[in-house]
Amino acid sequence: MGLMDRVREQAAQLAQKTQEAAQEGRVMLDQAQARRRADAMFRDLGAAVYAERTGRGGPDGAAKIDRLVKALSRQEAEQGLGDSSSTPSGPDSSDPPPSGEKSGDPPSGPGSSDPPSGQKSTDPPTTSMP
Repeated sequence: MGLMDRVREQAAQLAQKTQEAAQEGRVMLDQAQARRRADAMFRDLGAAVYAERTGRGGPDGAAKIDRLVKALSRQEAEQGLGDSSSTPSGPDSSDPPPSGEKSGDPPSGPGSSDPPSGQKSTDPPTTSMP
């Protein structure tokens, strides 16, 4: 086998490995986006239920809750919600938009500075002195 044949073979193998890595990256990105969409819908659902239960729900509160439950059920059936072995499909245009946030925006609110679950904060605890 000549030198050029070996170079071509190695280049083909490298190209195949690169394509496989890119595909895995796309799958992981799709899964992360699906989790973010589900998290936003769960947050919106919780807020809508809380508003309804505390008497602050609007006239379309029950309809919003029904839409979010239906959208979450559909996403759960498609992506498995938390099942890392499933392969998510693209975004579903019939899903309600999650609380007006862009997909890359960090969550806002009182708990937004907390580290993700399972991670410890590196900030020292704050204490107040009299």
